[in-house]
Amino acid sequence: MSKATMGEMGDIVRRVYDLLYERYRPQGWWPAETKLEVVLGAILVQSTAWGNAAKALAAIKRAGVLDVVALARLSEGEIGELVRSSGFYTVKARRVKAFVGHVMERYGGDLDVMLERDAKELRTELLGIHGIGEETADCIILYAAGKPRFVIDEYTRRIVGRLGVGPGGRGTYADYQRIFEEAMPSEAGVYGEYHALLIALGKDVCRKRPECSRCVLSRVCEVGRRSGPIAE
Repeated sequence: MSKATMGEMGDIVRRVYDLLYERYRPQGWWPAETKLEVVLGAILVQSTAWGNAAKALAAIKRAGVLDVVALARLSEGEIGELVRSSGFYTVKARRVKAFVGHVMERYGGDLDVMLERDAKELRTELLGIHGIGEETADCIILYAAGKPRFVIDEYTRRIVGRLGVGPGGRGTYADYQRIFEEAMPSEAGVYGEYHALLIALGKDVCRKRPECSRCVLSRVCEVGRRSGPIAE
């Protein structure tokens, strides 16, 4: 773990949220009109940029199949053609088909009923569906079901590591998640906003080669403090 105590880490995590919120303002994330669109987006964005996933979602909408029952009626090949822009489209088509098939078999196609389950039970169920890992499951729980579960992605791991409050190279997904869930109020809106703000920072300045001189977190970041001029 980081040399910082849990109390110190909590203070830093809360300070980071305030700084990011002031700098980037509310993000309005996750961009979707329906719960199913959130679920599909969480699957289609795997290993690609959001823009590519958004194109695939647009194709699904144009085809008039943004519906569990309609998607379940399509073959994997037909779904694959619709989601081609998302990359690894045959793999993702199989995952979409597995998800809608599960909802059809267990809930008669009613996604709302599935998402009403207790968050812990829902997560276990999601992880049992082909192609749904921890990050994707938590995106679905947070943004589609509206239940508090902090999402850990590559941006978050990178930023936490540079801040100096992370669990280190051997840290598990749960180790990173615990840092935020113990520091912040257990509210879906707060978790979602924080996750989105970290993405905004990661895309803006905390890239693979960080631009620390422009970063609002320079004063609280170990890497930023070693990198020269501090951003105002």
